[in-house]
Amino acid sequence: MNRRTAIRRLATFFLTTASLAHAQQPKKVPLLGYLSVSDPARQSARTEAIRLALRERGYIEGQNIATEYRYAEGKLDRLPELAAEWVRLKVDIILAASGDVTIQAAKNATKTIPIVMTGLGSDPVEAGFVESLARPGGNVTGLTLLGRELGGKRLELLKEAVPKVARVAVLYDSNIPGSVLEVKEVLPVAARALKLTIRSWEVRAADDFDRVFAALGKQRPDGLYVASGVLMTANQKRTIGFALKSRLPSVYGSRASVEAGGLMSYGADQAEGYRRVAYFVDRILKGSKPADLPVEQPMRFELVVNLKTAKQIGVTIDPNLLARANRLIR
Repeated sequence: MNRRTAIRRLATFFLTTASLAHAQQPKKVPLLGYLSVSDPARQSARTEAIRLALRERGYIEGQNIATEYRYAEGKLDRLPELAAEWVRLKVDIILAASGDVTIQAAKNATKTIPIVMTGLGSDPVEAGFVESLARPGGNVTGLTLLGRELGGKRLELLKEAVPKVARVAVLYDSNIPGSVLEVKEVLPVAARALKLTIRSWEVRAADDFDRVFAALGKQRPDGLYVASGVLMTANQKRTIGFALKSRLPSVYGSRASVEAGGLMSYGADQAEGYRRVAYFVDRILKGSKPADLPVEQPMRFELVVNLKTAKQIGVTIDPNLLARANRLIR
C-alpha cells in the first residue's frame, strides 16, 4: 500500500468517524414555557387541548417536544419572577396563557424569545403588545379572541334571552385595563341602544365580593354581567352562586362559566383557538419570526345556554335564541 492510498484511507476513516459522532448527537428537543396567572386545575382543559393540537401536527410530548408549566396561582406579583425563569431556562417559545398580565410579564422579561398569545386579553394593538395585527413587528404574535369587543353582543343576547331585563349589574376587575375599557366604553354604547340601565361594580381583591354582593342585594338588578378576568375566574363559584341565589340571569364570556352554572355565554370558539396555538408553535419552530406572523382573530363564535340554570332561576329563554345556540346544557 503506497503512501497516497494510506492517506486516502486515513482521511476516509476520520470522515466516517466524525459523521457517526455527529449522527449520534441527540437532537435538541424544543422546549415550550407555559405561563399562566391561574392554577393547574383551571388550566387543565386548555393545556390538554393545546397538547392534542400539537400532537396532530406531529409534536409528541416527551419525544420531539417538551413543555414546562408555571402557574402564579392568582398572585399577579409572581408573574415577573416566573417569566424571568423562562428566560434563564432558554425556552424556545413562551405560551402566554392568561391575557394581558401574562403577556406583559413575558414581554418585559424578553425581547428575543418568541411569545405566543393564546387568545385571552385586550386588543393587542391597543395594549401595545404588537404594532399591528398584520405585522406584529416584535417577538409577540398569536391569537386575540375579541373578548372585550364582544361585550355589546353579550348584553344584546342577554336582553334577547330574557326580555324583561332592564337593569344590569356589571362585575369587573379594575386591575385589568381591558376590563376597565370594556366597562367604561364598550358596554355603555350597547346599553343605550338596548335601552338598558347598567351599573358597574369594581372588585380589586377577593375580599370585595361580599361587599359588592351585599350592595347588589339592596339594588336588586334584573341581570348580571361578569367581565372576564383572573379574579373573576378564581371566584367563579361565588359569582355563580350569588346569581343563582338571587335568581339573576347572568352572562359570561366563557363556556366554562356556563358549564359551572351561569345562565349563558358568548365568545370565540376556544377549541378552535387552541388548534391555532399549535399552528403558531409549528411555524416558529420551523423558522418563522413572530414579527412576520399575523395575529389571528377568531372565525367562529359560540353561544352556550344552561337550561338547567334557567329553570332554577325561573326564566324561560326565548325559543328563537335557543335555536341559534351552539350548545344547550340540560
